[in-house]
Amino acid sequence: MQSWRQIYWNRTRKRLFDGLADIVKMSGADTPSRAPHTLFAFNTKDDLRMHATGCDGDIGGNSTVNLDLDLSSTHNARINKPATAKFWGDMRLDVRPQYQGRVRGGYAAFRNKPRPSLFGDILDNIEFHEYLALRLRVAGDPITHNSYFVNLQTNGPITTDVWQHRLYFQKKDEWEDIFIPFRNFVRTNNGELSEIQLEMSDKLRSVGISLLGGNSGVSGQYELNIDTIRIVNEEDAVSDLDSEPASDKEKGQTWDDIKI
Repeated sequence: MQSWRQIYWNRTRKRLFDGLADIVKMSGADTPSRAPHTLFAFNTKDDLRMHATGCDGDIGGNSTVNLDLDLSSTHNARINKPATAKFWGDMRLDVRPQYQGRVRGGYAAFRNKPRPSLFGDILDNIEFHEYLALRLRVAGDPITHNSYFVNLQTNGPITTDVWQHRLYFQKKDEWEDIFIPFRNFVRTNNGELSEIQLEMSDKLRSVGISLLGGNSGVSGQYELNIDTIRIVNEEDAVSDLDSEPASDKEKGQTWDDIKI
């Protein structure tokens, strides 16, 4: 288990060495890499410690949230991994009596924690990639399956902006690869769709997933396994879990029927 101090200095050392390597190799003149890149893996306890969770239960609601390491061979054998993350809990719309009318219930979420280093926070550059790729397995009560969203925070000037997209699942209790074009994310602020839609920055500060039961009146037991979150391009937006491109449905989706 790595301490916070070790993680901090490891990030700083990597940032320094990467910068020196770019100078030595003069890589700034090279063609930017379009190769698939893993932003976050969810296969060890150290991986999970990089993420924070939250739910309405923190402020007076009754929902619960957990992000645990799932060692179930039944769940993970399909992707040949010994462990993946399990985001799970109880989605509740009611709140504690003393918070009636003051707190809105019905949400649970996780995202990566800030990644500080001596040279500033670590950001992920998505300038040369078109898709966010997530390998997920949805379970729990079926009514919860259509209330998951992906949330991106960037280094944009408005720190409360969150770029959001609904997760569309085609399977239950099975792993699937979901590819979301970055151009399809929409700007939200304080949970509401922003009237002014700006171009999203290509520097990611955080990536997370939320279950927004309060928006759709959905409650129940929820469960979502996460293996990896990556960035890819069109040529790599194909699932190796089956014979068909997993991105076909997503590429045709619009935001006409989606309410934030």
